[in-house]
Amino acid sequence: MLRIALAYLFIHVFTFSVNAQDTIPAISDTVKKHSVRKAAIFSAVIPGAGQVYNHLAMPKGQKKAYWKVPIIYAGLGATGYFALKNNSLKNQYRAEYDLRKNGSSPLNFTEYDDDDLLTLYTTARGRRDLFIVGFGVVYLLNVLDAAVEAHFVNFDVGEDLSVSITPTYGYNTGVGVNFALKFH
Repeated sequence: MLRIALAYLFIHVFTFSVNAQDTIPAISDTVKKHSVRKAAIFSAVIPGAGQVYNHLAMPKGQKKAYWKVPIIYAGLGATGYFALKNNSLKNQYRAEYDLRKNGSSPLNFTEYDDDDLLTLYTTARGRRDLFIVGFGVVYLLNVLDAAVEAHFVNFDVGEDLSVSITPTYGYNTGVGVNFALKFH
Protein backbone atom coordinates (compact mmCIF):
# COMPACT_ATOMS: atom_id res chain seq x y z
CA MET A 1 0.00 0.00 0.00
CA LEU A 2 2.86 2.32 0.77
CA ARG A 3 4.35 1.64 -2.63
CA ILE A 4 1.11 2.52 -4.39
CA ALA A 5 0.78 5.75 -2.40
CA LEU A 6 4.39 6.73 -3.18
CA ALA A 7 3.91 5.89 -6.85
CA TYR A 8 0.71 7.93 -6.90
CA LEU A 9 2.44 10.87 -5.18
CA PHE A 10 5.44 10.60 -7.50
CA ILE A 11 3.21 10.63 -10.60
CA HIS A 12 1.24 13.69 -9.48
CA VAL A 13 4.13 15.73 -8.10
CA PHE A 14 6.79 15.12 -10.72
CA THR A 15 4.62 14.88 -13.80
CA PHE A 16 4.09 17.96 -15.94
CA SER A 17 2.80 18.58 -19.40
CA VAL A 18 4.23 20.73 -22.14
CA ASN A 19 1.85 22.45 -24.47
CA ALA A 20 3.99 24.58 -26.75
CA GLN A 21 1.07 25.85 -28.76
CA ASP A 22 -0.99 27.01 -25.78
CA THR A 23 1.51 28.33 -23.27
CA ILE A 24 3.91 30.31 -25.47
CA PRO A 25 2.35 33.35 -27.06
CA ALA A 26 2.70 33.46 -30.81
CA ILE A 27 5.15 36.04 -32.05
CA SER A 28 3.82 37.79 -35.10
CA ASP A 29 6.24 38.33 -37.95
CA THR A 30 3.98 40.83 -39.68
CA VAL A 31 4.71 44.52 -39.96
CA LYS A 32 2.09 46.97 -38.79
CA LYS A 33 0.02 48.06 -41.78
CA HIS A 34 0.39 51.67 -42.81
CA SER A 35 -2.78 53.18 -44.24
CA VAL A 36 -2.38 54.69 -47.70
CA ARG A 37 -5.94 56.00 -47.56
CA LYS A 38 -5.30 57.78 -44.27
CA ALA A 39 -2.15 59.44 -45.65
CA ALA A 40 -4.03 60.66 -48.73
CA ILE A 41 -6.95 61.96 -46.67
CA PHE A 42 -4.62 63.75 -44.26
CA SER A 43 -2.90 65.48 -47.20
CA ALA A 44 -6.22 66.35 -48.80
CA VAL A 45 -7.56 67.97 -45.64
CA ILE A 46 -4.34 69.69 -44.52
CA PRO A 47 -1.62 69.89 -47.20
CA GLY A 48 1.55 68.26 -45.91
CA ALA A 49 -0.17 66.29 -43.13
CA GLY A 50 0.09 63.05 -45.10
CA GLN A 51 3.83 63.53 -45.47
CA VAL A 52 4.17 64.06 -41.71
CA TYR A 53 2.02 60.95 -41.08
CA ASN A 54 4.32 58.93 -43.36
CA HIS A 55 7.41 60.38 -41.68
CA LEU A 56 6.20 59.32 -38.23
CA ALA A 57 5.46 55.78 -39.44
CA MET A 58 8.85 55.20 -41.10
CA PRO A 59 11.53 53.18 -39.36
CA LYS A 60 14.07 55.19 -37.40
CA GLY A 61 16.86 55.32 -39.96
CA GLN A 62 14.67 56.17 -42.96
CA LYS A 63 12.74 59.23 -41.77
CA LYS A 64 12.98 61.74 -44.57
CA ALA A 65 9.43 62.78 -45.45
CA TYR A 66 9.05 66.01 -43.48
CA TRP A 67 11.22 68.14 -45.77
CA LYS A 68 8.49 68.19 -48.43
CA VAL A 69 6.06 70.21 -46.30
CA PRO A 70 7.77 73.62 -46.84
CA ILE A 71 7.97 72.92 -50.58
CA ILE A 72 4.24 72.14 -50.68
CA TYR A 73 3.36 75.35 -48.86
CA ALA A 74 5.76 77.37 -51.01
CA GLY A 75 4.13 76.00 -54.16
CA LEU A 76 0.61 76.62 -52.88
CA GLY A 77 1.53 80.08 -51.60
CA ALA A 78 3.28 81.19 -54.78
CA THR A 79 0.54 79.98 -57.12
CA GLY A 80 -2.15 81.41 -54.84
CA TYR A 81 -0.38 84.77 -54.57
CA PHE A 82 0.09 85.13 -58.32
CA ALA A 83 -3.50 84.04 -59.00
CA LEU A 84 -4.78 86.75 -56.64
CA LYS A 85 -2.34 89.34 -58.03
CA ASN A 86 -3.41 88.70 -61.63
CA ASN A 87 -7.07 88.73 -60.61
CA SER A 88 -6.55 92.16 -59.02
CA LEU A 89 -4.83 93.44 -62.17
CA LYS A 90 -7.61 92.03 -64.32
CA ASN A 91 -10.19 93.86 -62.22
CA GLN A 92 -8.22 97.13 -62.42
CA TYR A 93 -7.92 96.87 -66.20
CA ARG A 94 -11.62 96.12 -66.50
CA ALA A 95 -12.62 99.02 -64.23
CA GLU A 96 -10.40 101.43 -66.19
CA TYR A 97 -11.84 100.22 -69.49
CA ASP A 98 -15.41 100.62 -68.20
CA LEU A 99 -14.65 104.16 -66.97
CA ARG A 100 -13.28 105.10 -70.39
CA LYS A 101 -16.31 103.67 -72.17
CA ASN A 102 -18.62 105.74 -69.91
CA GLY A 103 -16.81 108.92 -70.96
CA SER A 104 -14.54 109.49 -67.95
CA SER A 105 -10.92 110.45 -68.33
CA PRO A 106 -8.18 107.79 -67.72
CA LEU A 107 -7.25 107.47 -64.05
CA ASN A 108 -4.52 104.85 -63.65
CA PHE A 109 -3.30 103.64 -67.01
CA THR A 110 -2.86 106.81 -69.01
CA GLU A 111 -0.11 105.36 -71.21
CA TYR A 112 -2.46 102.69 -72.65
CA ASP A 113 -5.31 103.15 -75.07
CA ASP A 114 -8.54 101.12 -74.99
CA ASP A 115 -7.25 98.27 -77.16
CA ASP A 116 -4.12 97.94 -75.00
CA LEU A 117 -6.30 97.75 -71.89
CA LEU A 118 -8.33 94.93 -73.43
CA THR A 119 -5.09 93.10 -74.29
CA LEU A 120 -3.78 93.59 -70.75
CA TYR A 121 -7.13 92.42 -69.35
CA THR A 122 -7.05 89.26 -71.46
CA THR A 123 -3.43 88.56 -70.51
CA ALA A 124 -4.08 89.02 -66.78
CA ARG A 125 -7.18 86.81 -66.96
CA GLY A 126 -5.22 84.07 -68.79
CA ARG A 127 -2.39 84.23 -66.25
CA ARG A 128 -4.86 84.13 -63.36
CA ASP A 129 -6.48 81.02 -64.83
CA LEU A 130 -3.08 79.43 -65.36
CA PHE A 131 -2.08 80.04 -61.73
CA ILE A 132 -5.41 78.61 -60.51
CA VAL A 133 -4.67 75.46 -62.50
CA GLY A 134 -1.13 75.49 -61.06
CA PHE A 135 -2.55 75.72 -57.54
CA GLY A 136 -4.74 72.68 -58.25
CA VAL A 137 -1.79 70.75 -59.70
CA VAL A 138 0.40 71.47 -56.65
CA TYR A 139 -2.46 70.44 -54.36
CA LEU A 140 -3.08 67.18 -56.25
CA LEU A 141 0.66 66.41 -56.36
CA ASN A 142 0.70 66.84 -52.58
CA VAL A 143 -2.04 64.22 -52.15
CA LEU A 144 -0.49 61.91 -54.76
CA ASP A 145 2.95 62.15 -53.13
CA ALA A 146 1.52 61.25 -49.72
CA ALA A 147 -0.31 58.24 -51.15
CA VAL A 148 2.70 56.95 -53.12
CA GLU A 149 5.08 57.49 -50.24
CA ALA A 150 2.72 55.61 -47.91
CA HIS A 151 3.22 52.53 -50.07
CA PHE A 152 6.98 52.72 -49.44
CA VAL A 153 6.96 53.34 -45.68
CA ASN A 154 8.13 49.79 -44.88
CA PHE A 155 10.12 49.26 -48.08
CA ASP A 156 13.62 47.92 -47.40
CA VAL A 157 16.39 49.76 -49.21
CA GLY A 158 19.30 48.30 -47.31
CA GLU A 159 22.79 47.82 -48.64
CA ASP A 160 22.25 44.09 -49.10
CA LEU A 161 20.44 44.72 -52.40
CA SER A 162 22.50 45.45 -55.47
CA VAL A 163 22.27 45.46 -59.25
CA SER A 164 25.25 45.07 -61.50
CA ILE A 165 25.24 45.76 -65.20
CA THR A 166 28.17 44.31 -67.13
CA PRO A 167 28.90 43.80 -70.81
CA THR A 168 29.00 40.19 -71.96
CA TYR A 169 30.72 38.58 -74.92
CA GLY A 170 29.31 35.32 -76.13
CA TYR A 171 31.00 32.81 -78.43
CA ASN A 172 28.16 32.64 -80.97
CA THR A 173 25.83 35.34 -79.66
CA GLY A 174 28.03 38.42 -79.96
CA VAL A 175 27.96 41.37 -77.59
CA GLY A 176 25.28 41.86 -74.94
CA VAL A 177 24.46 43.26 -71.54
CA ASN A 178 24.19 41.19 -68.36
CA PHE A 179 21.89 42.36 -65.56
CA ALA A 180 22.51 40.67 -62.22
CA LEU A 181 20.32 41.28 -59.17
CA LYS A 182 22.03 40.21 -55.96
CA PHE A 183 20.45 39.63 -52.57
CA HIS A 184 23.08 39.27 -49.83
